[in-house]
Order: sequence, then C-alpha cells, then structure tokens
Amino acid sequence: MTAPEAASPPATPSAEQAVESRRSVDEHARRIEALLADLPVASERVPLERARGRVSAVPVLAPVDLPLFRNSQMDGFAVASADLAHVPATLRIGETIAAAPSSPVRVEQGTAARIMTGAVVPEGADCVVPVEHTHVDDGQVTVLVARSAGDYVREPGTDVRAGARLLTEGVVLAPRHLAALAAAGLTEVAVLKRIRVAVISSGAEIVPPGATPAPGQVFDANTVALASAARESGAEIVFTARTSDDAHVFRAALDEAVRRADLVITSGGVSKGEFEVVRDVLEPLGADVTEVAMQPGGPQSTAVVEGVPVVSFPGNPVSAQVSFAVFLRPVLRRASGLPPILAEQRVFDGDVVSVPGKRQWLRGTRTPGGRVRAVSGPSSHLVATMAAADCLLDIPETLTRLHDGDAVEVLPL
Repeated sequence: MTAPEAASPPATPSAEQAVESRRSVDEHARRIEALLADLPVASERVPLERARGRVSAVPVLAPVDLPLFRNSQMDGFAVASADLAHVPATLRIGETIAAAPSSPVRVEQGTAARIMTGAVVPEGADCVVPVEHTHVDDGQVTVLVARSAGDYVREPGTDVRAGARLLTEGVVLAPRHLAALAAAGLTEVAVLKRIRVAVISSGAEIVPPGATPAPGQVFDANTVALASAARESGAEIVFTARTSDDAHVFRAALDEAVRRADLVITSGGVSKGEFEVVRDVLEPLGADVTEVAMQPGGPQSTAVVEGVPVVSFPGNPVSAQVSFAVFLRPVLRRASGLPPILAEQRVFDGDVVSVPGKRQWLRGTRTPGGRVRAVSGPSSHLVATMAAADCLLDIPETLTRLHDGDAVEVLPL
C-alpha cells in the first residue's frame, strides 16, 4: 500500500505579490472621497465678530448706497466751483462742518464752509479745496489752486449701489470682507456650517502632554495634530478622546463620537499586530482595513458606523499627519468651501533613495528659485523633524532614487 503524500506547506506570497496586494494611494484617495461624498452641506448665520475664516454661503447684496451720503474726501473748504473762475480767489468763511451729525448747511455765493474729511458736503458747494491749497486770514480764505465741480467730493453709491453685489458666495471671509459688510450696516452673514469632526487616538502607550509617562509610554501628538489639521481644513472639533487598547473603552468612545460628529478620525490600532483595537472593533462592523502602498502611512481603514464615516490612520505621528494631508485634507477643504491646496513642481536639491513599490512622502523644505530639499529620512517617528518641513515630496512608487536636479512634485503642508 502506498503511503499518502505529505501535505505541501502553504505558499508564501512573493515580494511582487505582496506589492500587488497593496492598494495604491490614488485608489484609497478615491475610496475616501466616495465615503465622504455625503458630508452635510448647510448654512447658518453668524455675527460678523465670529465670521472671520468662515465661508460665505450665499451672495450678499448691499442694502444701502456706499458712501451713504455726499461727503468730503479731504480736510479743507467746501465751495462752489463757479467762485473759483479766477484764482487766487478770496471767500468769506462761514460754517464749520465736522464729520458728525449736523443740521443742513448751505454755502452762499462768495463764501466757503470749513469742512472735515467725511463730513456732509453742504448745499451750494460742488467741490472741496484741500486746506494745503489755501491761505486763511482774518475770517477769509484765499484759494490758490483752481478746482472743478466734483473735486474731492465722494458721491453716494460711488463705492457700491444699493442692490448691487457686495459679496459673492464661496468667499473665505477676511477682515476686509467683514469691514465692507459692517460699513453697509449688516451685523451678521450666512456662512457654510462647519463639518463636525471627532478625533480618537488609541493605544495603551500614549499619555496626554503634561503627564508623567511610565516606561514604554509616549506623549500623544496625534490628538492635537489631527484636530488642528481638521480645524485648518474648515471643520469644527466636537469630541476628542484617548483610549487604551481595551476594545470596550474604544467602542464607548466611538459610540460617543458618532453620536456627535459628521466624521470620525482615529489614529493607531489598524496594523497587523496583536493589540490593534481599532481594527478589532471596526472590522466586524464592515470596515475596509487595508495596506496602502505608501511610506509613511501604510495601514489604513475606512468604515461607516451608525451612518457616520470613520477614517482611521496609523498611530505614528508622522504617518498620521501625512495621511491626513494626502487623503482627508482635500475632501474636507472641498466640503468646507475652502480652496484646494495644489501640488507644486520643484527641482530637488540632494540625493535620496526611495523604497521600490511604495509611493514615498518625504518631508521637505521649499527653497528660493523653485527648489526643494529633504529635511529628514523616511521614518514615521521623526515628528520633531517634521516641524521643520513645509511640504511633502511626492516620490512615485516606480522611482527608486531622486537625484540632484530632478523635477519633483511637492504637496505644501
């Protein structure tokens, strides 16, 4: 009787197969874009004092003419231009008109009214002579320079007419926009509502900044970094939490986050180790946990929990920040009405080796003359060094070396 053949050991994937199994950066970006396609877009009215940095939701029409009334552009004298047919011309000084509430004033022929900048131009006057073009003596003013009708007079509506567009929609409101709204008498403005974001950082090894870490513990940088990045992208942070590797603790934080937020961002716990709490909780809920062909930031996950999208990044601080800039920042900024941050073409200074099969995001600094240099190696723990960077060098997965003088695309931070 022939002995049965020994079972063959399971085949080990080749390096090439492993690379092929990783998702590309562009594909994962599309998945996150689709996941967040239904983020709520709504508007609210806010006082001007709280509107800086918000995005206007609708066009604003001027409710009044600006200027509101005919007023002086200069300190000087309001006169009838007909009295200046021949200069020097000496006129009697009548009323003094301040930039303040006042009774109507009229300038008679042969007289001038002393007037301040912004004051109402009196009836009978059609121009203003700047004080430096006059000589005053004993109640009389001698005008030394001829003036025409309309000189140094601001007419109503020359800035904007009532009913004309004062502000378009989609404007990131700066002080100059708020000044125009206030000048028109408005007290509030309709803006896009901020996307409500929750941030959860996981891991038994993290402690809050300011705490005393035990051996094996590190200060949590991700909560601050991701919350700040989300705010910069137009979001409102409604909940933050740090959790251990206990699945019940993480799930409780997640339940609170999805109750409050339109989007949940987590960091840590999505790799292939033994204590991957985010993966352990989200995978049974249908999460798409994957490996993206990028460095740093390979382990990634997306899920929907109670109708709320959950985007999960790796726990290393640089990985989390790079992942946000590459995947979430474009989508959040678009949903918030903010302009995109576009990639730039630069010339590389230096020489670096890149990992084959992985799209590398090396930290860099832009220098004069359209050039860029690397400021650190590829390791994902170099969080302090990343603070010196102002961009990410986008090195394609097909490139194994970047030489001095090569063209490279960079993503501003």
